[in-house]
Amino acid sequence: MTQPTDAVPSASQAAKAPAGASTAGEEELLTQLRGGCPAAFERLVRAHGVALMATTRRILRDEHEANDALQETFVSAYRAMDRFDGRCPLGAWLQQIAVNACLMRLRSRRRRAEVEVEELLPQFTTYGQFAEHQERWTEAADARLERGEMAELVRAAIDRLPDKFRLPLVLRDLEGLDYSLVAERLGATHNAAKIRVHRARQALRALLEPHMKEHL
Repeated sequence: MTQPTDAVPSASQAAKAPAGASTAGEEELLTQLRGGCPAAFERLVRAHGVALMATTRRILRDEHEANDALQETFVSAYRAMDRFDGRCPLGAWLQQIAVNACLMRLRSRRRRAEVEVEELLPQFTTYGQFAEHQERWTEAADARLERGEMAELVRAAIDRLPDKFRLPLVLRDLEGLDYSLVAERLGATHNAAKIRVHRARQALRALLEPHMKEHL
């Protein structure tokens, strides 16, 4: 398997990951990995494989491609281990590699059937008011979403969004990246990333609205 050309974040990029440095346990693991210890690589996969697989699944929405991206992530990380300086958690560095691997796959993939986001966004009058009445979700409705009772429905709705809006939403709200990292991963400006996430949330709400009414 070939290593993606830009899948491995640089030291400066890795430093922008969530705060925190490698732990003592990670330092020991890194030493063993750099020494070529096979058991250390198995530990790395066991420790981070599940979380990284969840990341690749969320972004790619295809089990086969998600598995391939996961393999690419670990191969790329293993080859670049000497460049990891420990200024951020190992898991955050691996996540960035996984996200990059997924994005490169998406760039070469045929487009899927997607909804038109513009049709889902709120419309406003010339006076800046909502053109149509906006239903307020009750606390119970929000709680149901948070508890995961409608998790499949939410995932399906997210999958219907165009990648231009789906990816920023996934990276920000599901992967927990800050807007600066979202912008960097997608090659967009900080402001553009915030706007896309906001519009994606509005579109997602519109897609879920009929189902929420059914459960109220």
